[in-house]
Amino acid sequence: MATPQLSLGVTTFGRAPEGGWRALVALARAAEDAGVDRLVISDHVVLGPHVDRYPWGRFPTDPDADWLEPLALIAALAGATERVRFLTGVLVAPLRPPALLAKQAATIDALSGGRLDLGVGVGWQPEEFTALGVDFARRGALLDEALARCRALWSGEPVPVGEGDDATEVWCRPVPVQARLPVWFSGTLSDRNVRRIVELGDGWIPIMGASTDDVARGVDRLRGALTAAGRDPGALQVRASPALVRGGDGLDLAATLAGVADLVAAGATDVHLPLRALPGAGDPAHVGEACAAAVAALTAAAG
Repeated sequence: MATPQLSLGVTTFGRAPEGGWRALVALARAAEDAGVDRLVISDHVVLGPHVDRYPWGRFPTDPDADWLEPLALIAALAGATERVRFLTGVLVAPLRPPALLAKQAATIDALSGGRLDLGVGVGWQPEEFTALGVDFARRGALLDEALARCRALWSGEPVPVGEGDDATEVWCRPVPVQARLPVWFSGTLSDRNVRRIVELGDGWIPIMGASTDDVARGVDRLRGALTAAGRDPGALQVRASPALVRGGDGLDLAATLAGVADLVAAGATDVHLPLRALPGAGDPAHVGEACAAAVAALTAAAG
C-alpha cells in the first residue's frame, strides 16, 4: 500500500501562539524539516455574531477572535520554506473577485516554486457575504464562475471581459509555475459539486465527519464521472480526516491512524490531522518532534 501524504491543519485563528503570529514561520520550517507533506490554512475574512449556527458542530472561536488571511499567510510561510506544500482548507472563493484571486494564487505559486493547492468552498455564514457586498444566495454560482475564470486567466491567454462598448480582453501574468494549479473542492457530492470537480478540479475534500464508506462511495462516483469526461481518474486527490482518538496528552496517533489502510483502499491520497492536537505540539520548542511523530505514525500505519 502506498503511504498517503500527511496534511496538518495549522491553527491560524483565536489566540496567537507564544511569540505572536510570526511564530507560525518557525512552525512551518519545523513541519517541513520533519517531513510533513502539506500545511492546511483555513479561511474567514470577517465573522458575524451567529457562530452558533455553524453547521458542523461547535465553532472554534468567538466572532471577535483573530483570523489570519490564508493567502497572505501562505505567501509568508512559502518564503521561509523550500519543500512543504500549502492548501487552503478551505478558501471561501465567492468572497473574492475572480481576477484578483487568480492573480494572488498565481503569484504565490510562482514565488513558492509551485507549492500551492487551492482548496475552495461556498462558505456558510451570510453575514460574511453581506460585509463584502456579495450575494449569499448566489454563492454556488459565484464559486463556479470564479474558478472557471481563474482557469482561463491562468492559461496566459487573453480572456474576454465586459460587454457592449466596454468589451475588451485582459491578460493575467505571471501564470502558475505548475502546469495545472491543483484545485480541491470541498463538500458533499451533489450533482453540482461533482460537475465542478470534473470540469475545474483536481481534488475532493469530503465534508467533516465523512466516514470511510462515504469516502469510498464518493471516490467511485468521481472516478466514474472523470472517466466519462475523458479525464484520468487515477489523478484524483482526496483528503481524508480520520476520527480522532484522544490520549493522555493529545491524540493517540496509533489509534487515530489505525484505519489508514481502509481509507487508502477507499481512495484517500491525503490524511489530514489538526496540528494543535498532536502530542507535544503545544510547545513551540517541540513542535518539530510532534510533526516527526505524526509522520512516523502514518508511515507505520500504512505499512
